[in-house]
Amino acid sequence: MSSYVNAAKILPSHLLEALQKYAAGQQLYIPRPDERLGWGERSGTRESLRMRNEEIRQRRAEGASIEELMAEFHLGYDSIRKILQRSGKECAS
Repeated sequence: MSSYVNAAKILPSHLLEALQKYAAGQQLYIPRPDERLGWGERSGTRESLRMRNEEIRQRRAEGASIEELMAEFHLGYDSIRKILQRSGKECAS
C-alpha cells in the first residue's frame, strides 16, 4: 500500500484548482525532475571505487606485487591488472 499526501496541504491553491480540473479524485504519480546520475553516484559507490582504485595504484607504485594487492583488496588478477592498466602504469609482477 503506497502512502500519499493530500495535495491541498502542499500545493498552492491555483495549482490545486488546475489539477482538480483535470484529475479530481484521481491518484497521480508525479515523477522527479530529470536528474540523470551515473551509476553509483547517488549511493557513493562510484566514489568509493575510484578511491579504492587510486589506493591500488599508489600501493603498486610503492612496490606492492599484484599478488599482494589481490590479497589486500580481495580482487582477482585480471581486476587488479585492469585497474593498473587504466592508470597507464606497467602491471607486470
